[in-house]
Amino acid sequence: MIAPDADSFVEAYVAALHDQTAAVFAGAGLSIPTGMVDWRTLLKGIARDLGLDVTKETDLVTLAQFHVNERRGRHQLNQALIVEFNKRAKLSPNHEVLASLPIQTYWTTNYDALIEEALSKAGRLADVKRTVENLATTLPRRDAVVYKMHGDITQPDKAVVTKDDYEAYPNSHQLFSTALQGDLVSKTFLFIGFSFSDPNLSYILARIRMLLGENRREHYCLLRRVQRADFPKASEYQYAKARQELQVKDLRRYGIIGILVDGYEEYSELLRRIEKRFQASRIFLSGSSIDYAPLGEVEGPKLVNDLARSLIIGGAGIVSGFGVGVGPLVVNGALEAVEKEGTRDLHDRLILRPFPIAIADVALRRKRWTAYRREMIGKAGIAIFLFGEKVESGTRSIAEGVIEEFQIAHELGLTVIPVGATGSAAKVLHDRVLSDFNSFYPHKGYRTLFEALAKPGTTRQILDRVLALVKKLQLDQRITM
Repeated sequence: MIAPDADSFVEAYVAALHDQTAAVFAGAGLSIPTGMVDWRTLLKGIARDLGLDVTKETDLVTLAQFHVNERRGRHQLNQALIVEFNKRAKLSPNHEVLASLPIQTYWTTNYDALIEEALSKAGRLADVKRTVENLATTLPRRDAVVYKMHGDITQPDKAVVTKDDYEAYPNSHQLFSTALQGDLVSKTFLFIGFSFSDPNLSYILARIRMLLGENRREHYCLLRRVQRADFPKASEYQYAKARQELQVKDLRRYGIIGILVDGYEEYSELLRRIEKRFQASRIFLSGSSIDYAPLGEVEGPKLVNDLARSLIIGGAGIVSGFGVGVGPLVVNGALEAVEKEGTRDLHDRLILRPFPIAIADVALRRKRWTAYRREMIGKAGIAIFLFGEKVESGTRSIAEGVIEEFQIAHELGLTVIPVGATGSAAKVLHDRVLSDFNSFYPHKGYRTLFEALAKPGTTRQILDRVLALVKKLQLDQRITM
């Protein structure tokens, strides 16, 4: 069971994604499902060498300090970090979703490199801040910044592990603290896999609360609800449950809203909801045309231009492969929309992916174009298909590229909207959807809206029919998530 606050959390975080103010703070709980050890397991051998039982220890930072005191050094501790955190781990779905979203700021207390690996796999360049010195440099053309607040496995001797490290942190890592304070004030954080037992974070949150009072920014934290099966005795479960409820209430003092879920698998469910909700606001426009038949060379371009403008004004982002006869009109419509807002900034409002043409090898070109289409279409949640024709050697035919984009969109789970009234490939695809409608539109209430897309009409009528279907899809996405 997911807490009632989950719906408002999804909406707020999606809004932050659109505003480019979304951030993540990842704790050990994000990495443990991949096979990484938790602190207790990491320190098991060290506790045994000290004659202690790690299962009875509640302050593991002090336990690490005991080891350093006894050994007069931290070599064994460093070696344990190297051995455990250099193990190859398969990325979790949660890492992959978080890396695929347009989040630009990632904070973590983890020593592993899973966030960086996930960003790399998603084709994003990460500027990793492992030390205070790294804060003074900027990686050119970076897509995201990863702040490793407690260091990195590449430098185990500098990792924040012991009580000495924590006590020295305000001085040794002051710039990290300052940077985090700034982000907590200006961005909306999702805390995931985090226990809130870190004294550094507690100090920073307390400072922000003192400085801003009730004007602090709201953040969110995913927390696994304590379960009866976690405890041998009912009394222990009741105690832990009561304590967790108090912790959730206490987090509100810092503007952090705790979202309780029954299991870690529900973390993935919520992240997928955020991903789908964000993608639904991005619309892929596919199409190509020579003379805009059957609408004509005046009404056809007007439809494409007005559709792009209306989608942007309605809050959607557009993804386009810049198809022949369609791409320039999409750009024009998008520019008209943003100029109406008093800006010309198309960042994240219009994503253009013109195709690489100069590839002589036909087989290689087709292979690259297919991969290119898949990456491009995967950024959206809805795909609209207009016209879809080409002319080769004087012969007019259906554009196979538009057909392939339809197939990829359906395979990736996008909702497909072929506007049959524009003819050519769009009409063929509209008929294909109608022939197996329930497979493409499993929910009720869409057939009449979809059928109307093939009816002749004025540019205004066709546009209104498309926008009505898009609006219903986006509204239902909010309700049924």
